Amino acid sequence: MVDGFDVNERDGDGAVIADLCTTSRARSESCLGPVGPVVVLDRVGVREGQPFILAGDGSYDLQLNRFLRELPSWGVRAENSVLGYARDVMLFVRFLETSRHGKPIWACDGDDLRAYKRVRLWCDGPGAVSVGTWNRSVAALDKWVAWSLDAGLLKRAPFRYVDKTVMTPAGPRRVHVNAEMEQDPEDEPVRFVSFEDYLLFRDVGLRGELPEGGADPAWRGRHSERNALFADGLVHSGMRLGEASCLLVPEVPPPGKLGEFRVAGAVAKRRKGRRVFLPPRKVRQFHHFIAVERDAIVARCMAQGRFPSASADGTVIRTGRYALVLDGGARSWPYGRIGPAERRRLVRRTGEPLWLWLADDGRPLAPAAWQAVFRRANARCASFGVDVEVHPHTLRHTYAVYMLGLLLRQTVRALGRRLDGPLAHAELRRLLIGNPMRTLQLLLGHAREATVYVYLDVLDEAQEIVLAALAEWDAQSMALERAGEAT
Repeated sequence: MVDGFDVNERDGDGAVIADLCTTSRARSESCLGPVGPVVVLDRVGVREGQPFILAGDGSYDLQLNRFLRELPSWGVRAENSVLGYARDVMLFVRFLETSRHGKPIWACDGDDLRAYKRVRLWCDGPGAVSVGTWNRSVAALDKWVAWSLDAGLLKRAPFRYVDKTVMTPAGPRRVHVNAEMEQDPEDEPVRFVSFEDYLLFRDVGLRGELPEGGADPAWRGRHSERNALFADGLVHSGMRLGEASCLLVPEVPPPGKLGEFRVAGAVAKRRKGRRVFLPPRKVRQFHHFIAVERDAIVARCMAQGRFPSASADGTVIRTGRYALVLDGGARSWPYGRIGPAERRRLVRRTGEPLWLWLADDGRPLAPAAWQAVFRRANARCASFGVDVEVHPHTLRHTYAVYMLGLLLRQTVRALGRRLDGPLAHAELRRLLIGNPMRTLQLLLGHAREATVYVYLDVLDEAQEIVLAALAEWDAQSMALERAGEAT
């Protein structure tokens, strides 16, 4: 409860208030039959897992939920982003219900947003959100305003906007921004943890070990190795939560020298696919997990008849390294074009999902489930007095910090310099700022240096530096893990 505003699902008297739900075709069929609900959902373009908002009285706002369905056509395509926008709008609706006399969102104004800002950003205590979280909430509401004006549902913008100059790749540009947006503190540090602290979090929080080492007899957690492997995958690859959580089994690289994952553009932020690498021993651990723990879940669910019969549009008859073929399909479907919703529907002829990470009941684990895993792990660490807090995105920052340092060391080695020798300031500046990519950018006449990064893909040296850095990190992490096991 924050100044009378509860961000949980019930108010102080136990009454149900506005809530965020998601669509489940399987549950719709189990309640209403296999034909009617699916036809209706398809007709209005509702995908699996589509978020929708219910008011406290159970009513369904047709226009507000149409806005959520149309977010992809307004530039919000990633599933996690859609869920984030939906939650931000829902929380504002909840605030209006509980703290602004039940005012509907269509009647809100700038006073309501400023009051919301006071209880969300400026309140005292642990309920206050960060500036970044607040600005994301405002961005979601701004998207709703733009959509509503375009749809003719609002006559004018309910909030105040101001002009501001921002720098873009094309130069300075005047933009219209919400007056309640806040400037991010420039001195706010990137949140990452040392690798030693990560291993402590993983072993104590996810694996259920004691801080001093060894098994905890009181530990009753399940899927310890699965959860630890997921976290290892994040910290060793830099993948985002949404990218790692919707991996398919065939996307796991074969055990070998080069553990190359191709992050699908359809699940990546801004739909920009890329390659990431895992150490070979981690890839072997993925295959061990698939063959043992995951296979046990699949076998149990099949024996219990929990997997639904394969659907005509989601049955996979053949999988390759980079694409699959559906039953009745003449052409292959590249993994890079398969979004999260479609990935959830993909099954083998036996009914086994292709989704890598499964719950006990065989259903795909959503990003929210992984966030809950990390919250429980943090709570367990805190109960032992372990002063470390880790979230999925923390591991992405940890990867970036460690990999940058290792890449710089490998680059210095490649230039024939001694790591313990003096490196003049001018030389360091030349390495980090006055780099060959900048020269190539000028020679080619590109406006942005990032445009010429595509040429790195054809240079063996670039990949060798990345792989050498990855090997060095793997050697360091192995040494740390062995040292921890020996104590």
